[in-house]
Amino acid sequence: QEKFVETGGALVQPGGSLTLSCKTSGFELPNWATAWFRQAPGLEREAISCLSSNNGNASYSDSVKGRFTISRDDAKDTVYLQMHNLKPEDAGIYYCAAEKWYWYCRQDWTRPSDYIYWGQGTQVTVPA
Repeated sequence: QEKFVETGGALVQPGGSLTLSCKTSGFELPNWATAWFRQAPGLEREAISCLSSNNGNASYSDSVKGRFTISRDDAKDTVYLQMHNLKPEDAGIYYCAAEKWYWYCRQDWTRPSDYIYWGQGTQVTVPA
């Protein structure tokens, strides 16, 4: 059975860095695009980044472009999100998920309904 488990969340001061991990199991990671989302209290789940599987192309939201990097290690069945220069608005629960149908990130890659196998999330706190 497919399972995604996110770890690495922590309390980080503004300007700090953090790397999140998403360990997958029962899933053919090389064959599907994967993505990171985050959700702050009272807000909708926001797409952060998507990584296509075969060509390594990555997409980022404007809010994190230039600060966050998505990557994948197929040998470890793990997807990563490196975060730098963290801001209070980056706080929230971070989730990873797999694209339902494609190995590549769609042109509109930001819809949560296009993803499957959501983990339980990991909390990132950046105090104001």
